[in-house]
Order: sequence, then C-alpha cells, then structure tokens
Amino acid sequence: MIMPLTSTRLSPDWPCQVKAPGSYSWERSAAKWLRELVPARYASYPAFIRHPVLLARHAQIQVEHEIRVARTALQTARADLPRLGLHEGVIEHTIKLYAAELMQLQHIARSVRAVTQALDESGR
Repeated sequence: MIMPLTSTRLSPDWPCQVKAPGSYSWERSAAKWLRELVPARYASYPAFIRHPVLLARHAQIQVEHEIRVARTALQTARADLPRLGLHEGVIEHTIKLYAAELMQLQHIARSVRAVTQALDESGR
C-alpha cells in the first residue's frame, strides 16, 4: 500500500536503510532491513514475507532479547572474565565492547519500533 507523501520529518531513529514511509517501495526496503535483524530461517517464513508487520514484531522481540544478553554480559564481565584467565586489558576492552553494543542495540530497538509503527499505520 502506498501512503500519500507528506512533509513530515522522519524520526532521528529512522534507519537510513529504509525509505521514507509513503515513498515508492518503502515497505520492501523496510522488510529487507528487518530481515537482517532476525535469524535467516525466520526471514524466509512465508508469513513474514507476506506480512512485514509480523517480521517487524519478531525483529522487535529478537532485538529485545539481544539487549538482555548484552546487559547480562556487561553486568557479569568483571566477575566472570578473570576466571577465564584473561588479561586485565582484554577484560577492559571487552567491557567497553559490551557497553558499545548495548548502546547500538538500544538504537536499533528504537528504529525497529519506528518502522513497526509505520508498517502498522500503512496496513490500516
């Protein structure tokens, strides 16, 4: 479904890989981007191919779980990593990596919510 073009500005969380809602083939670009966020086997399910809003829902759940994993890894790194015999520099680098990944995942989650909302509105 093509939405009428408006002068509404996109949210800063809107992913640059996804065309603006209402533009030609924007839903296709949204589905392509969302497929990159879920395991490949999910992206190929017919229901997700036919209904991008279902794919968006699953991507939201997937990213939320990844956020929980990154938080757990970050919160337990100082206690767990020394037991693995890792040098302090490696541990500090890993903690920074987890913190950066958590921030990136939180941004992706906001982007998925923005795309999901636009897909939902275009399907009405």
